[in-house]
Amino acid sequence: MDFKWNYVPPTSELTEEALELSHAIGISPILCRLLISRGIKNKEEAEKFFNPQLNELHEPSLMPDMDIAVERLNRAIERNERILVYGDYDVDGTTAVALVYNFLHHTYDNLDYYIPDRNNEGYGVSHKGVDYAYETGVTLVIVLDCGIKAIEEIGYAKSKGIDFIVCDHHVPDDELPPAVAIINAKRRDNTYPFTHLSGCGVGFKFMQAYALSNGIPFTELLPLLDLVAVSTASDIVPIIGENRVLTYYGLQRLNSQPSIGLKAIINICKLENKELTINDIIFKIGPRLNASGRLYTGKEAVDLMVETDYRRALELANSINMHNEERKKQDKEMTKEANEIVDSLESLSQRRSIVLYNEEWNRGVIGIVASRLTEIYYRPAVVLTRTGDVATGSARSVAGFDVYKAIESCKELLENFGGHTYAAGLSMKVENVDKFARRFEDFVAAHIEPEQISATIDIDAEIGFNEITPDFFRDLSRFQPFGPDNHKPVFCTRNVYDYGGSKVVGRGHEHIQLDLIDSTNNTRKGIAFGQNEQISLIKTKSSFDICYTLEEDNFRPGQPILQIENIKPSKAASSL
Repeated sequence: MDFKWNYVPPTSELTEEALELSHAIGISPILCRLLISRGIKNKEEAEKFFNPQLNELHEPSLMPDMDIAVERLNRAIERNERILVYGDYDVDGTTAVALVYNFLHHTYDNLDYYIPDRNNEGYGVSHKGVDYAYETGVTLVIVLDCGIKAIEEIGYAKSKGIDFIVCDHHVPDDELPPAVAIINAKRRDNTYPFTHLSGCGVGFKFMQAYALSNGIPFTELLPLLDLVAVSTASDIVPIIGENRVLTYYGLQRLNSQPSIGLKAIINICKLENKELTINDIIFKIGPRLNASGRLYTGKEAVDLMVETDYRRALELANSINMHNEERKKQDKEMTKEANEIVDSLESLSQRRSIVLYNEEWNRGVIGIVASRLTEIYYRPAVVLTRTGDVATGSARSVAGFDVYKAIESCKELLENFGGHTYAAGLSMKVENVDKFARRFEDFVAAHIEPEQISATIDIDAEIGFNEITPDFFRDLSRFQPFGPDNHKPVFCTRNVYDYGGSKVVGRGHEHIQLDLIDSTNNTRKGIAFGQNEQISLIKTKSSFDICYTLEEDNFRPGQPILQIENIKPSKAASSL
């Protein structure tokens, strides 16, 4: 693909500022420029960034309704009320349920958990779920990663004498549900300093507040952090502020003392002898935990994450892995069908969005297909299927565009909707699909910027191979965990040549293993996944430009390898 490279050379002021910071903290001026771009401008801020501390976590009582929620939970435990922990069927929801259940179950037995069936109940709080609570004697439901829009359902529960505590991070409507407490930092009356927690992160703050109210040491919460890290990475929330602290320590826990269930998933992923990173969660652990809720039941994922017997956990992890293999098969087939539909659309180049409807598609996989479409066509995408007489779907967005607002602009056509800036769910009457597609396209066309719908790569710094020293690579690793608002830096190097050893590799000969030399006469190894068409350029003995991230070489621990994002003939360098 012909990517446009976006690169803005540093100004003289930025260069000078980076040099000053470099002298103060002793790392490369190039990396100091990256720190400054993240708002870090002095030694104290850099030390805080590189060394997150758990004492930097905010006081949980600052969250709206937190004290009310803790008081209601304490009263339920004192009275031995039956408590139901209820959550969404995705990774964020199931990790949140597992976290709260695991923590409370240490000292309280009158406890159960519930995950709605995606196909029979749909997203969020359902009448069936409320009926289950009533039939099993539940008088308090803690709902996680959903519930903020369940006005009618929570009202139904209230009529049956069931109280709800809502722990959510999705954008609320003007009217809130009739719960006894609604813990959500996106409320209009919010006083909490950080608004980007995952649903599991909100559950952690609830348990932190509960622990404080009962004199439980903070150390008792530490085993929960691996679940928070998995949810934060999988839900693609910004890994800054409090999320950086939670994920930093959650990754440590995941690598040193993961819970039994996550240890089993790590084993199934063949990651047990590897230092786990955010990418391992996003591409390996998260999709497997998600697969149960997509094709079977999200309860299976919670069963795994609350399991205390490793042998049983491995059985569950293997079952989940089988669901993931089926998910990948369906994902591939549906994406192929979706691409065929998009290719047949007239005037695709004039469209600013993609809305597809196919009543035969699996409801559990449409979110993945929507993601694939945004990656391929650089358009906000909505993929819909039929559930009864309703069209239900998932939306995904491109960088910088708020797809939630676009969907909200069509709300009079919708039965329900909810989500975030980059991902949302929605439902509508089937007869409204065409109207929605037109309205959605009009909003996107009016608000999206041209650069948001083009194939672009943002370059953070232009460097020579001589600058990739062991100290540089070690200091770069301290920027982790990477994620939204702290992305993995992309570097470019111009005028590189094949050093003689570059070759096509892979079962399907789809990748290139690169052996490169640059104008500083330094050599580097690299890998370009899925770019075999570039081998002819590389072997012409002409120079070319590369942009890449730096990864640890699997075959040379501690050594960097260039993971090539894009390759251009050197004459294209002037267009950077």
